[in-house]
Amino acid sequence: METDNKRAHILLSGRVQGVGFRYFVQRTARGMSLHGWVRNLPDGRVEAVFEGDAEHVRKAIKACEIGPGTARVENINVDWEEPKESPDGFRITF
Repeated sequence: METDNKRAHILLSGRVQGVGFRYFVQRTARGMSLHGWVRNLPDGRVEAVFEGDAEHVRKAIKACEIGPGTARVENINVDWEEPKESPDGFRITF
């Protein structure tokens, strides 16, 4: 059975650095068996790529709209891309 794989490239702004956001994203993505990465950007935003089952990608994006309790997401931008051969697993990059 073929799955409906999707890839989403997201940028989040607000109080998203220094609040455990990257670790929250990593736990969320790994819990849904998604591939990709998350990192802080110098301008204070967080950037992430989720790839995997379309429903899980959508759920991960929804979770990011809320974030961990100490975060305040003010804006989220989602760009849908063609799925690529992402490395296995989900990692925090620098």
